[in-house]
Amino acid sequence: MAFLIELWQFLRARKKYWLLPIFVMLVVFGGLIVLSQGSAIAPFIYTLF
Repeated sequence: MAFLIELWQFLRARKKYWLLPIFVMLVVFGGLIVLSQGSAIAPFIYTLF
């Protein structure tokens, strides 16, 4: 959690708000990859790509 707070402080101090959607999408795709490892959701995720 400290990493997220530090990241938010960096984005606020440097006015780099445009980086926030990139980080959010990286987290979402990372979560999809973790969930798709050997699960019933895998065939549906593979059809997206």
